[in-house]
Parts: sequence; C-alpha cells; structure tokens
Amino acid sequence: MPVYEYHPDELARLAVVRRATGLTLSEVEERRRAAQDREDRALAAPREPRKPAELDIASCQRVEWARIQHIMTEQQMTVYSPDQDRRVARREEQRAQRKAAEAVRSEQFDGMPVEVLRHRVYRITARPDAAPSGGEAIVRHVFAASAGAAVEQWRRMFGRPGSIHQDGEYRIISVEQVLPEPGEFF
Repeated sequence: MPVYEYHPDELARLAVVRRATGLTLSEVEERRRAAQDREDRALAAPREPRKPAELDIASCQRVEWARIQHIMTEQQMTVYSPDQDRRVARREEQRAQRKAAEAVRSEQFDGMPVEVLRHRVYRITARPDAAPSGGEAIVRHVFAASAGAAVEQWRRMFGRPGSIHQDGEYRIISVEQVLPEPGEFF
C-alpha cells in the first residue's frame, strides 16, 4: 500500500501552529525566544548524519514562531488564530493536493488507497554497557509510529554485527517523543 508520510519539518510547523493558537503576542515572543535557545543548544551539540536532527527541528520551530510573531504584529492580532493566517491555509491546501495526487497515482498503478502514517520523531539516548554512569551517551532521532517501533528501528540500524552500537555494547537509557509534542495528534 502506498504511503504518504508527514515530513519532520511539516510536523514541526503543525505543532507550532497548534501550540500558538490562542496565545497573545507576548506569549508568542516568549515561545520564539525559547525556540531560539533550543536552536542555540542544538547548534552546540554533535550532528547526526542523515537523520532529522535536533538542530533541524529546533530551527524549523524557531522560524515558525518568528513567522507567527510577524503575522500577529502585521495584522494586529490580539491572539493568534490559524484561521486568519493565509500561509496556514495555503499549506493545508498544498498538503491536501499532495495527498490527493498520491492517491490518484496509487490507484492508477495498483488500485490501492493511500495510507497516511501518523509517525512521530523519537529521541533515543544510549550508553555503553561497560562505561560508568557518567560515560559518553549517544543520541539518535528516529522517525517511527510508536516508542516501541523506534527502539526496534534503532536496534535494526545500530545493532548489526560489527556495528559500534551493537545491542551487547550499548544500552538504551531513554526514548522521548520529540515531534509532535506528546498528546498531540495529526
């Protein structure tokens, strides 16, 4: 069955818009500053190859908070409403068009409907088994449907024989949902 997945950037923007709904300009400014701080911390951290990294997510969210702050100032909104934000409406329209185009392509090729996956981005932290509790931890971001699926994907990617992250050498110490925020549904 063909699949339409949400891109991590799209998830980040959707999460910001949902959190911004009903906030005042000063609250949006606070959130933008917090997003800038998160981006600065992520910039100082090591990068992950070929994965949606903390820096990518933080940058996208900071840009979206700044955009919402600008829209509120420009349109003199007392509280943010996505209904008054033309870009949100345009993004929803484009997303619906992409989904419809994928559905048409899917039905042309195999007659199967498109399945929309509601994946999330999880941050997995692991430490070497032999290292003391303060030893160097590795952090990886995984795109998966659940925390359990994220752990399984991590093990498939990094637990291969000969890998430096084999199951026997590294122990997962935390799995945290990063996007969308826990409890939010898309």
